[in-house]
Amino acid sequence: MFGVLLGGVFALLFQPRIIEQVSGVTGNYAEAGYIAVMKSMFGKVTIESGDSQMNELLTTRGMAGMMNTIWLIITAMIFGGVMESAGLLVKITETIIRFAKSTASLVASVVVSCLFFNVTASDQYISIVVPGRMFAKTFRKRGYKPELLSRTLEDSGTVTSVLIPWNTCGATQAAVLGVPTFSYAPYAFFNIISPFMSIIIASISYKIRRYTPDEMKIIENEDDGNDTELKFEP
Repeated sequence: MFGVLLGGVFALLFQPRIIEQVSGVTGNYAEAGYIAVMKSMFGKVTIESGDSQMNELLTTRGMAGMMNTIWLIITAMIFGGVMESAGLLVKITETIIRFAKSTASLVASVVVSCLFFNVTASDQYISIVVPGRMFAKTFRKRGYKPELLSRTLEDSGTVTSVLIPWNTCGATQAAVLGVPTFSYAPYAFFNIISPFMSIIIASISYKIRRYTPDEMKIIENEDDGNDTELKFEP
């Protein structure tokens, strides 16, 4: 938000001609500035520069252009909520968790689940939201703080989506770059290595934050239906 607001201020100070072009208002710079800044935030803006490639570069759709992404996120959250309410997530999780005895194996279970949803559901957001809801309670009950699950979801669900051609991220990258997914995938070292690094870091228990025994008592009381408010001292 700060970056957006700062961009609007800089446009008002240093780009008065573009402000008038975007707003279509002349003679009243205050009105033109308000319309141009707001329009560039939420809607489609095209700046005519005389060069077709530059025009394409300076064309944006603002927040409205992000709606497809927002819909995907909302859909993923609804899908995860339905699966949780129907008891499907519990069933799937129990089957996986049965074999996850250590920190490394638990993290590996999340990594595999994220990869599975990236391949089968073909969308990054579903691969983050659904495994996140699947494993949240298990991580909590075993005493791991939320950042471990969050980091694992990021290291597996987020970064591997571009390696799968039929995933929305992989398809987008291939279209934008003009390079097939399987052609650039072998060189995406960060994306390939990250899931393995999560498992390795978990196996050596490096930077794995856990709840204290007192905090675990509060969590257990909560899970048992106790009304104790979950407030931890810093």
